[in-house]
Amino acid sequence: MPTEAVPTDDPLVRERTHLSASRAALRAMREEVEALDIKDVTANWVNSIVLERQIEDRIKALADLAHTPLFFGRLDYLPPTQHGQRFYIGRRHVHDAQGDPMVIDWRAPVSQPYYQASKKDPQDVGLRRRFGYTGGELTAYEDEHLSDPAELEQTSRLLQAEIERPRVGPMRDIVATIQPEQDEIVRSDLSGTLCVQGGPGTGKTAVGLHRVAYLLYAHRERLARTGTLVIGPNRSFLQYIEQVLPALGELEVKQATVDDLVAHVEVRGADEAATAVVKGDARMAEVLRRAVWSHVTLPKEPLMVVRGSRRWRVPAYELEEIVRELTERDIRYGAAREALPQRIAHAVLVRMEQAGEAPDDRVQNAVARNAAVKAVVKECWPPVEPAKLVLRLLGDAEFLAEHAEGVLSEEEQKLLLWAKPARSVKTAKWSAADTVLIDEVTDLVERTPSLGHVVLDEAQDLSPMQYRAVGRRCTTGSATILGDLAQGTTPWATESWETALAHLGKPGSRVEELTAGFRVPSEVIAYASRLLPHMAPGLAPVESVRENPGAFEIRGATSDAAVVSACVDALGNEGSIGLIAADARIAPLAEALRAAGLSYLSPGEETTAESRLTLVPASLAKGLEYDYVVLDEPAAVVDGEPDERTGLRRLYVALTRAVSGLTIVHGAPLPGQL
Repeated sequence: MPTEAVPTDDPLVRERTHLSASRAALRAMREEVEALDIKDVTANWVNSIVLERQIEDRIKALADLAHTPLFFGRLDYLPPTQHGQRFYIGRRHVHDAQGDPMVIDWRAPVSQPYYQASKKDPQDVGLRRRFGYTGGELTAYEDEHLSDPAELEQTSRLLQAEIERPRVGPMRDIVATIQPEQDEIVRSDLSGTLCVQGGPGTGKTAVGLHRVAYLLYAHRERLARTGTLVIGPNRSFLQYIEQVLPALGELEVKQATVDDLVAHVEVRGADEAATAVVKGDARMAEVLRRAVWSHVTLPKEPLMVVRGSRRWRVPAYELEEIVRELTERDIRYGAAREALPQRIAHAVLVRMEQAGEAPDDRVQNAVARNAAVKAVVKECWPPVEPAKLVLRLLGDAEFLAEHAEGVLSEEEQKLLLWAKPARSVKTAKWSAADTVLIDEVTDLVERTPSLGHVVLDEAQDLSPMQYRAVGRRCTTGSATILGDLAQGTTPWATESWETALAHLGKPGSRVEELTAGFRVPSEVIAYASRLLPHMAPGLAPVESVRENPGAFEIRGATSDAAVVSACVDALGNEGSIGLIAADARIAPLAEALRAAGLSYLSPGEETTAESRLTLVPASLAKGLEYDYVVLDEPAAVVDGEPDERTGLRRLYVALTRAVSGLTIVHGAPLPGQL
C-alpha cells in the first residue's frame, strides 16, 4: 500500500505524517460508530439493548490510547508478492475513508513475517522497519534489508530498548517485541491444548495473553459463543495483567483465580500442608465418586400406580433393572435422577398399552409426577447436596472409611478428618482445598459448563484436584497451560507437565519450552540458576539474550535501615521498585519504610511516577516484575516455607523478578546453594 505523498525527503517526517493520518482515521472510525442511529433497525427492546452493548464495546475497542503507539513496525514486500505493497503493523486494524488499510492488525496473516522473517528466510520481505517511541511520539526508526546479502544479521537496538524500557504501572503488551519462538506459540491452532514451560523472563505470561488475543481474532464468532477465561494464581497477579488484553482491543475476556471458580462456600479456615496434600490428591476424586453414588439403593418393593379406577403394578425386579441400567450409564448423578421417574413411567405405559389403552406423552409425564413414583425416586435416588456430602465426609470417620477403603491409608484418612466436626455448611470453617472437593462433587451431580478456551498461568502450583477443576471448564474446548516447574512453591506442586495434563483431562497435549530470557538480566539469571540443581534437576537454565548484564549487588548488613537505604538507592533509577521479603518480615520492613518517610504500595496496586516502590511478600511475588528489586534476607525466604525444596523455589522466584537490577541485603548467611 503506497503511503501518502509528503513533500519531504526525511523518512522520520514521513512516518510521523502517516502516524498522524492513522490516528485521524481511527478517530473517524470511532466517530462513525458513535453516530450510528439504531432506532429504526431493532425489532424489539431486547435486540436494541444487545445492539447498544455491541456498539459500546466497539467504541471502547476503537479508543486511541495516547501513550500506546498505533503502529510499531513496517513491512515492505518485494514485487510481485503482495503487489510489492507496504504494510504498517500495529495493535489494531485502521482504515481510511475509502476502506484501504492504514495499519494492519498484528494478528493478520500478512503481519506474521514481521515476527518470523530473517536473512535465511526473508518470506518475500524486502525491508522490515521498527519504530521507536517516547511518550507516544515517534522518535526513531531502524531498518533491516532482509533481501540484501551484504547486510549481516543484526541485533535490533530498538528491540532491545523496548524490552528494557522501564515499567511503571500494570503489565503491558509485547506485540512490538514478540520473538519467532513466541510467535509460533501465539499462533498455534485453537483445536489443541498447548503447554508452555518457560523460565523467568521468557515471556510465557505475555505469550499466553497474546495467544488469547490471536485466537479471538482468528475464531471470534466461535469463541464469542463459547467464551474465554484467563486463570491466574492470585488477585494481585490478575490486577497486574488486566490491562494487556484491553490494550489490544479485547474487552470481553474474563479473568479469575482457581479459588474464584470453586467458590461454592466461604473460605474461613486453612489446612496444614500434609492435610492439603491429601485433599488435593487425585485419589480424592474416587473417594468422592463412591460417596455420591452410595446414595443409590435398589428398590425392594413393587410399585403400584393408581389412575382412576385402574391400578398398574411394576414388580421390584423390573424397578431394580431400571435403577441398575441408569447407574451403569456414563451420566451425572443428577441427570440420572431426573431420568428415573420417566423410565418408571414408561414401564407403566407399556402395561397400559398391553391393556389396550393408547397413552401419550402427557400421560407419561403425569405418571412420572405420581406420588407413588416420586416416593420410589426419593427412596432409591435421593438428592445430593455437594457441600453437605463433603461436610459429612470430613466429619464422619465411618462414612469416610467406607468410601476411602483401598484408596487412602488410615493415616491419610486421619489427616482429612476435622478435630471437631462442623454442625452445618454455614458454620464450617472451610479451607481452599475443601472448596475444590465441593466443586468435584458438584460436577458429579451436574455437568460443569465448558468454555471455548482457557488460559491457566502459573500452573505448576496446582494440585491434581485443582487441575481437574480447571479441566472441567474446558472439557469441550482447548487450553493454554503456562508455567515453570522450577517455580513450583506449593507442597503439591507438579513434577511433570505430562502428569499435570493428564489430571487436566488433556493427556498427550503438546509441550513447548521457552528458554530465551528477555526480561531478566544475564548476571541475575545466572546467579538464580545456581539453585536449579538443588530444586529442579533436569531443567535447563534460562539463557538471557539481553546485551545489558544488568545491575547486581550483594550487601552484607544486619539492620532494616540498610534495606531502606538500598530502596532509596534503587529509587534513584528510572522505573518501578519491588522490595521483596519473607512474609514474616513484611511488618517490620513496613514500619522501617514509614519511619524513613518512604511511601509504598501493596502488590497489585498500580505504580505511578510519584509512587514507584512496592512492598511484596515473597508468597505473592510470582508473576510480577519490577525494574529494580531489593531482596531482603534470602535465608528467611527459604525458612518461611514448610520444606527446603519449596523454600529454594520461593527464593528462585524472588531472585528473578528484576528487569534491570537486583540488590540482595542480608544479615544472616546466604543459603549454601547460592
